[in-house]
Amino acid sequence: MAKPIVLIAEELSPATVEALGPDFDVRNVDGTDRPALLSALAEASAILIRSATQVDAEAIAAAPKLKVVARAGVGLDNVDIKSATEAGVMVVNAPTSNIISAAELTIGHLLSIARHIPAANASLAAGEWKRSRYTGAELYEKTIGIIGLGRIGALITTRLQAFGMNVVAYDPYVTVARAQQMGVQLLSLDQLLATSDFITIHMPKTPETTGMISTAQLAKMKKTAYIVNVARGGLIDEAALADALANNVIAGAGLDVFVSEPVSPESPLLGLPNIVVTPHLGASTDEAQEKAGVSVAKSVRLALGGELVPDAVNVAGGAIDPFVRPGISLVEKLAQVLAAVAGHGALTNLEVDVRGELAAYDVSVYRLAALKGYFTNQVTENVSYVNAPLLAEQRGITSTLTTNEESKDYRNTTTLRGALADGTTVEVSGTLSGTKMVEKIIGLNGYDIEVPLAAHHVVMFYADRPGIVAVYGKEFGEAGVNIAGMQVARRSVGGQALSIITVDSPVPEGVLDRVRVAIDADEVREIDIVEN
Repeated sequence: MAKPIVLIAEELSPATVEALGPDFDVRNVDGTDRPALLSALAEASAILIRSATQVDAEAIAAAPKLKVVARAGVGLDNVDIKSATEAGVMVVNAPTSNIISAAELTIGHLLSIARHIPAANASLAAGEWKRSRYTGAELYEKTIGIIGLGRIGALITTRLQAFGMNVVAYDPYVTVARAQQMGVQLLSLDQLLATSDFITIHMPKTPETTGMISTAQLAKMKKTAYIVNVARGGLIDEAALADALANNVIAGAGLDVFVSEPVSPESPLLGLPNIVVTPHLGASTDEAQEKAGVSVAKSVRLALGGELVPDAVNVAGGAIDPFVRPGISLVEKLAQVLAAVAGHGALTNLEVDVRGELAAYDVSVYRLAALKGYFTNQVTENVSYVNAPLLAEQRGITSTLTTNEESKDYRNTTTLRGALADGTTVEVSGTLSGTKMVEKIIGLNGYDIEVPLAAHHVVMFYADRPGIVAVYGKEFGEAGVNIAGMQVARRSVGGQALSIITVDSPVPEGVLDRVRVAIDADEVREIDIVEN
């Protein structure tokens, strides 16, 4: 019997091939040679790649035997996950392979900017001996502000505590109890900016976090403060940062990531004396590359052996009843809705309540799907069904699953209830409707609605009174936002009302604030659903 063919499309460590073992026909192909790649994929059961090989819909269509795409690294921008999922192809990556390397590079940037190491090195190499020019600052007994207390943020915390630093953090999704366990004081973003001597960012890049550090935030920092970004390009407004550094608003910065990469030689950041820059080296260590290769090689072995794959990003693994499987996507999306409506509230418990015919089946995967969906837009890591519980544990979030075969209005309903640290609860319910299994939201915080889930929604809570729809309709229309659907619900005449609208595109910045003011809303939330 012929061995399954495994393609290695980019240079990987010898340990990767060793980890695959003798059970496969391992072949090499240049992943950047498109005709050669497509030809080789025709017989392949698995392909191992890094960042240069594009595994898009065309590549997947050319690979009828393909069972798994393995990315030896974290990012999956070069893999069409939706096409892979539709084709039944598992996608795996190495989500923890570079966290040590990224954390250590962050420390390196902090030390480099505090002690002017690159500039001093260049000066001495040029034959100068100017010690007084490069007088620096100690980290000891200074305050480090960490924006984002995920896995990398936690690693940096322990390392900088060993330096004798006082650690404060901003992370709206981490509870006070969890922060206290880490010896970290939670602050608002403004408080962190004002009190920190050094700041490092470890947030996911989302519409909400893009440009989160801009002119106003930089102005709140100490003039002696330094800021480092080794996470995602664009979290810091590059033009604002260049201006702040040129005018000594802050003392210095360290950047490993940029909005456009490779960064333009004309970038104003590159000519400044008080910035240290590196060309996206967060995962560029021999150890990280080897860990990534070995990790995905093990995942390939599991996948081709039909076993549970811990780092699969698009399937849970294991046996799932066909009747249960369609609800996985619904639960993930409902959890994204819950996270958006909860806003910056820190979740302490997530309950999944399944009612109706589904309760007779094993729906334990729904608890994992809910956690995965909740964290999808909250963390920098690629979230899988296996690492989602770990992310919850790290943040002090518990999760439960309950079932009941009675369902009043629908054959099946799934309700997610999120208990927040301030004592409030957020609740969203959904169902799959009709023969086409349309994903619908059927309840939100006690309001009865029936809205098909789409890519973009806006939820508004406000006092029920005439004319409100016309007011926000005008605001969205003037902003060029097309309303595709709308539903209004209320519990009593003149009480609080809920409007949930479906829009064709993300809402431009500032529009929601204008809507909030125009209708005097209690809350206005944008919900952008990520297809997993």
